[in-house]
Amino acid sequence: MTEDYAIAWQHSYASLPAGFWQPAPPTPVSAPRLLAWNTALAGELGLDPALETAADRLFSGNELPKGARPIALAYAGHQFGHFVPQLGDGRACLLGEVLAPDGRRFDIQLKGSGPTPFSRRGDGRAAIGPVLREYLVSEAMAALGVPTTRALAAVATGEHVLRDEVLPGAVLTRVAASHVRVGSFQFFAARGDDEAVRTLADYVIDRHYPEFADADDRYLALLRAVAARQAALVASWLQVGFIHGVMNTDNMAVSGETIDYGPCAFLDAYDPAKVFSSIDRHGRYAYANQPPIAQWNLARLAECLLPHFRRQGDEGLADAREAIEAFAGQFGEAWLAGFRRKLGLATEETGDESLVRDFLAALEAVQADFTLSFRALAVAAGDPGFNELPPLPKTPAMDAWLARWRARCDNEAGGSDDLVQRLKAANPAVIPRNHRVEAALSAAAGGDLAPFESLLAAVRRPYDDAPAQRGFMAAPAAGEQVLQTFCGT
Repeated sequence: MTEDYAIAWQHSYASLPAGFWQPAPPTPVSAPRLLAWNTALAGELGLDPALETAADRLFSGNELPKGARPIALAYAGHQFGHFVPQLGDGRACLLGEVLAPDGRRFDIQLKGSGPTPFSRRGDGRAAIGPVLREYLVSEAMAALGVPTTRALAAVATGEHVLRDEVLPGAVLTRVAASHVRVGSFQFFAARGDDEAVRTLADYVIDRHYPEFADADDRYLALLRAVAARQAALVASWLQVGFIHGVMNTDNMAVSGETIDYGPCAFLDAYDPAKVFSSIDRHGRYAYANQPPIAQWNLARLAECLLPHFRRQGDEGLADAREAIEAFAGQFGEAWLAGFRRKLGLATEETGDESLVRDFLAALEAVQADFTLSFRALAVAAGDPGFNELPPLPKTPAMDAWLARWRARCDNEAGGSDDLVQRLKAANPAVIPRNHRVEAALSAAAGGDLAPFESLLAAVRRPYDDAPAQRGFMAAPAAGEQVLQTFCGT
């Protein structure tokens, strides 16, 4: 044990019955070395700045911060549609929870910290590439305004892990609103343990949805609330061109955060059928499939909660069906609202959805870059500072669309300067380009962190198109394109 560095640990999840978790002390490593420390996040959590000086020890598993109580959480899950009744934290341990200065509760978890009772013969470790990918992409998502888990630290272990090749190991410290997943409910429902499902639901309501504590039907209210957050979350993914890659039920957090960055990627050329994940052989989790998959996952949550609805039988089924079917409308509203902003529109008109869809169709027809095309609208609106990047494709369809869009923008208050500012505020110039990410991770695995650090700094300022940022904006050249991403488990 070591000094506490003023971490005021709490352990609300560990206070749940033992079947919800198992003790899981981290396994020490041979030569821990701090790779990255998130100073801003540490400040948001109210952590002692001196923690950074001990992060290599405390967040590698070599020493436990005073008061930490490491546990591995139990959960099940549908993986690519196939139910696995026991998964759980196979390479992670929850150290505990902290209350941030603003009163929000956060989990602090080590990922890659060694085997646990749920490891299923795995080594419980992580390679440096997947650790830094999650650090990098989760920070980018936070900067883009997408609800997400965050990374507090990344620590090299000085040891190697064997995957398809021998790779340097690392441990990620992940911060989350909680680690409760749809699969957490499925774990108990599959065992017929309705009391545990109720206990977990009460815990989630208390932690994430306290406004429904006294609702007439609190468990139906919980389902509706989770669905609404997922609708907003997935809409925000599509608005930045993000593809999660493994939307299994064990990777859907009921808090409404993006969690578990495995073979995730961002669109370059706009293609709604795009898949990057090497394990998604049938396109189940393609870019455009993410909304219906989220709805499918929510139906699995409804199955778990159904026995606890106030109304049972056919009436209860009708309530569950209504909550799940409402997702489509909730998602549609969030999707359209976000894409209106991306077109620079501050008001609503009847033809806006067709305007959005026709723009996307024009991009798809010529495989135009998703991010740069939306950003190029600022150029079309008169922004002189972005001219060096590719213009919108010159096609009859795009020319006709631009005429419609300009006519629509004429109905907005303010002039062209206001329109440009709205467009630049809604459309990132910099995203974690897949080829940039892969190059940075490859360099880091070889011992060079400079590309990772440069890319991290850039994606933390996604709306900044200053000259220093412009090297990170460009779409990949033909030989740079990343065609597949890998889970790295």
